[in-house]
Amino acid sequence: MYSKEVMKHFQEPHNMGEIKNPDGIGKVGNPMCGDLMEVYIKVKKNIITDIKVKTFGCVAAIATSSMITDLAKGKSLEEAKKITRDQVAKSLKGLPKIKMHCSNLAAEGLYKAIENYQKKTK
Repeated sequence: MYSKEVMKHFQEPHNMGEIKNPDGIGKVGNPMCGDLMEVYIKVKKNIITDIKVKTFGCVAAIATSSMITDLAKGKSLEEAKKITRDQVAKSLKGLPKIKMHCSNLAAEGLYKAIENYQKKTK
């Protein structure tokens, strides 16, 4: 059902935890399945220098939140905002159709963290 890449990110998720004094926080959830994600970012000179995520959810939710941190770290805010749910799923070598909403949740959490940072710095 799940790819080896999904299982790898589920069993040993990357960048899990919380950043103290983050520059931006994105909180998202899916009331239908109960998945919750909090994405924390640190930004320096418009680059995401650190990113962590706290996730409560299924295998796909944990894997997609892990993958979004890998895809976003080191990218400019503009590049990171362009990361799509399809890119997350493709990077994980696919997700079951019924679990694609998890990749959308991860991308949305990142976008909200960036949006939160941008509101604070205006």
